[in-house]
Amino acid sequence: MLDSVLVGRVIQRTREARGLSQEVVSGFAAIGRTHLSAIERGARKPTLETFYRISEAMGVRPSDLLRAIEEEMGRQGKA
Repeated sequence: MLDSVLVGRVIQRTREARGLSQEVVSGFAAIGRTHLSAIERGARKPTLETFYRISEAMGVRPSDLLRAIEEEMGRQGKA
């Protein structure tokens, strides 16, 4: 099962590594900042559309972001 906290942590870590604020990413992704915050906290799971928008807003291929999530799952023994 996909852990929403893990997904949010990877999205947040990627965003921060790229030096982007939640405001910038949510603006480019056309979602609310509070929605992005909820995703990063693991309170909400992004839809595929939202996942794609967030990835693109951060300048990351969705497949690369998904790979990072899978790698994190592997490190935590959840894969």
